[in-house]
Amino acid sequence: METRLIGKSFWDGKPMEICVSEGKIKSVSSVGTSPENLWIGPGFTDIQVNGYGGLDYNSLQSDILALGQISKKLLKCGVTSHFPTIITNSPGNISTLIQQVVQLRKMDPVAASCISGIHIEGPFISPEDGPRGAHFKEFVQGPDWDLFQKWIEESEGLIRMITLSPEWEGSSEFIEKCVESGILVSIGHTNATHSQIQYAQKAGARLSTHLGNGMHGVITRHPNYLWSQLASESLSATIIADGFHLPAEVIQVFKKVKGEKLMLVSDSVALAGMPAGDYEAEVGGKVTLTPEGKLHLFGNPNMLAGSAMNILQGINFLLRNNLADLPEAWQMASIRPQRLFEPTFDPFQIGQNADLILAEQQPNLGLKILKVLKNGVEIPLD
Repeated sequence: METRLIGKSFWDGKPMEICVSEGKIKSVSSVGTSPENLWIGPGFTDIQVNGYGGLDYNSLQSDILALGQISKKLLKCGVTSHFPTIITNSPGNISTLIQQVVQLRKMDPVAASCISGIHIEGPFISPEDGPRGAHFKEFVQGPDWDLFQKWIEESEGLIRMITLSPEWEGSSEFIEKCVESGILVSIGHTNATHSQIQYAQKAGARLSTHLGNGMHGVITRHPNYLWSQLASESLSATIIADGFHLPAEVIQVFKKVKGEKLMLVSDSVALAGMPAGDYEAEVGGKVTLTPEGKLHLFGNPNMLAGSAMNILQGINFLLRNNLADLPEAWQMASIRPQRLFEPTFDPFQIGQNADLILAEQQPNLGLKILKVLKNGVEIPLD
């Protein structure tokens, strides 16, 4: 059975048709016209997902298969590939959480197809209040290659990314070993000096994690770790575009500086995708999720308790606030993160797995998902 999608290409807005057969892209061709507001592009890639829809990759599960619901719920939002993100915890708990994801992929074919890597965020981050964010201080430590190698082995090669702070002694040597092992190193939750960030880049760090967040509330005018990462030609950067973590004008500046090296993550926590209300969270205690999607500590609207959005909502925030046009916003959530790991990735290549989205741009400029294909199979959206 063949599936045909007709719409405007996410690359350049030109009308196109894609034919899908047996899970793969069979043909891609230009057409004379297409519906004005229908767009075709690759599925979204989110390399920072802590949890979603009431489920948490950072919680020990009595029923590991329950975590498979994250993949299924994200697919309905157009996320065809994601990295479960395991944050700072005890070494033993991190091992168990890694093994949960490994077992989930072996037990659940949908999760296996959607989970394309694991992102370890911590525990080799700054112990300082502010840069540490919501990570547990008692488990923060300096880089330990033997420990990290153990996690790599337990992940059966699934760990593809680590966020760390290069402020620790021995960071450059640790980064070099990660790079030699094929693992992307990202700088985040850091209080590093300019020279420490430079050394990290020379050692092979290529990314900044949720730039502009995981910082002190007040930093020195200059020098500081934000300027150092912005100034770097070799560092790409991810941002959380939910309207709460970064003001629109900051995103504008980051875009001007980073250009095509800027990309989106959701950094979603378990309460993302849940109804508004008060909740008891594993990290942060009692929290409030507002109807607008802001997640904050109960009784303290100024203290964020994580991101409660999915990456589609991040795209729509960019579009509705004229921070990016549709092709750029889509690329920030798809090919840019994908190419961190597959530099030659072409979403429309003949023979490529058909992870595709057909979407309609609404009068408010936001995208509405009409169809999602994962390996050529249409995902029910209701």
